[in-house]
Amino acid sequence: MATVTAAAPRATAPGVLKHPVVRKLLLLVLAAAILVPLANARWASGTWPSALTVDFSDQLTKASVWIIDNRDSHPLFVYFFGHLSNAVVICVRAVYLVLLAAGWAGVTAAASLIAWRVAGWRLAAGTGAAILACGFLGMWIPTMQTLALMVVAVLASVVVGMLLGLAAGLSDRMDRVLRPVLDTMQVLPAYAYLLPVVLVFGMGVPAAVLATVVYAAPPMARLTALGLRGADREVLEAVESLGATARQRLLTARIPLARKELLLGLNQTIMMALSMAVIASVIGAGGLGDRVYQALASVDVGAALAAGIPIVLLAVVLDRVTCAAGESLGDEPQPNGRARWLYALVAAVAVAVAGRLLGRLDWPDAWALNIAEPVNRAVDWMTAHLYSGVPVIGGTADWAAHFTTWVLDPVRDGLQWLPWWSVLLIVATLAWLIGTWRTALTAVLAMAAIGVLGVWGPSLDTLSQVLAAVAVTLVLGFATGIAAARSDRVERLLRPVLDVFQTMPQFVYLIPVVALFGVGRAPAVAAAVVYALPAVVRITTQGLRQVDPAALESARSLGATPAQQLRQVQIPLARPALLLAVNQGVVLVLAVVIIGGLVGGGALGYEVVAGLAQGDLATGLVAGAAIVCLGLMLDRVTQPTERRAKKGA
Repeated sequence: MATVTAAAPRATAPGVLKHPVVRKLLLLVLAAAILVPLANARWASGTWPSALTVDFSDQLTKASVWIIDNRDSHPLFVYFFGHLSNAVVICVRAVYLVLLAAGWAGVTAAASLIAWRVAGWRLAAGTGAAILACGFLGMWIPTMQTLALMVVAVLASVVVGMLLGLAAGLSDRMDRVLRPVLDTMQVLPAYAYLLPVVLVFGMGVPAAVLATVVYAAPPMARLTALGLRGADREVLEAVESLGATARQRLLTARIPLARKELLLGLNQTIMMALSMAVIASVIGAGGLGDRVYQALASVDVGAALAAGIPIVLLAVVLDRVTCAAGESLGDEPQPNGRARWLYALVAAVAVAVAGRLLGRLDWPDAWALNIAEPVNRAVDWMTAHLYSGVPVIGGTADWAAHFTTWVLDPVRDGLQWLPWWSVLLIVATLAWLIGTWRTALTAVLAMAAIGVLGVWGPSLDTLSQVLAAVAVTLVLGFATGIAAARSDRVERLLRPVLDVFQTMPQFVYLIPVVALFGVGRAPAVAAAVVYALPAVVRITTQGLRQVDPAALESARSLGATPAQQLRQVQIPLARPALLLAVNQGVVLVLAVVIIGGLVGGGALGYEVVAGLAQGDLATGLVAGAAIVCLGLMLDRVTQPTERRAKKGA
């Protein structure tokens, strides 16, 4: 008996060594034992060595000076960028004049009739109420300006995204080439590329539209490529067997089969374009974004909210209409469907003509409601009663101070205390354990690029804020998502709240955050949590709800309690969705790093904002590139690759 007991560990030891994670850990321990003493002897100070830093400021400064000097004379600007700028202005102006000519009644009727034809009378009523609410808030003209800008920007984004998606969907080589380009377009903070766009096109509508296209085109490109690559191969083979050319296969098979992905791409493009409305106002876009920006400059929360609500309403209406259109694809066509569309068009034109004949094109001033004063009074009350002096629990200022002292400062100081090579080793370890050696190499190179750019210290400061914000977001998001997944009533109650938080411009809720928490890194983290939380909640809820009902029924039949079903069935089966929630939380928190720089977050966010404000291309682009590198590193560390998952299986 003793012999068997003693032999058992020796028999199982080789089996343990065969486990891939154990083998990776042993290799990492061996590599650390060799590299750590060498690195410690060579770079004992721990800070990134200046010898490994490359200064790009001279080259970027010379580039910006050359652009400014040649913007009015060089053929590239005169004959290409100049014509492109004029085309954008003409298109936006034309759409705006059409909206004004239709009047408030015509626009409301057209939007309601489109919603009715797509999804029925309930969505039509909600759409009409949302459009009218923009007028009642006194924002009709700014709403039409923003709508005209968004129509042109979304159309341009869809065209660019579809062309890129076609290239990536039809060619593996183009897919590999475009993937890092799309990653950079999506992760690079908008403020970072506002400066080069302004240098080329100047302040105004063209720069705002093109900056929006850069930000909003990647979702369309990704989903177009996904739809084309996911087309049913049996259908494609059948079409090819009939002698169809490559162009005919694309037009008659691939694109029709990818309709739902294309419509989802349109939906995401619209959402991202509207989220740029306020940021684009910084460079002269006008419209609702400009009203929000001007109100926040004077710390007028009520006026900012009055201009922010129409942006939310536009986003919600467009989201519901495009989602309903996507769900209706594939349904049997209704009888007289084309005739009903024609009747709807005639009705909208009739309403617009009637309004013009009656002289009711402009929204009546007497119908406008002033919500700024009561909102400002509510904010003042919150500031006076919640900022400090709350018995027992303390005020929000105390919470912010404690969070900074107990969480943000220790994390930042700990990261900056670590030797730079140990940070790279930790990143490599985490990335390799959940991915492949290519994943680890990419993460390490991204982190090393930050040091080469000369922003190692500010990047670690930003990283500490991102890690703290992601941790809070995941705790709140998973708890809320689990509650919504287990209760239909909770999900229905949360949906409008999440819609508002997801579409409300970050600038709007920045002022209440500052009023409650003061200026510093804590309000920057709070703003990031508010922005990233809806996506985490939605993905968590959807992942848990999509768990196979048969697995849950089997667990219930075995007597498992609801808590056991959650721990042992739902969470393990929803692991891919939960990992995606983590990934999206990281990406969205990084997107608010720049906004946090405006309220005392400092670090990379402040440097990007300062670069734009001072026209310093070098400072803004270098800090923006560092944020991209942080995003790339965190993406590789938090999201296992599909190839690794298949290999592990």
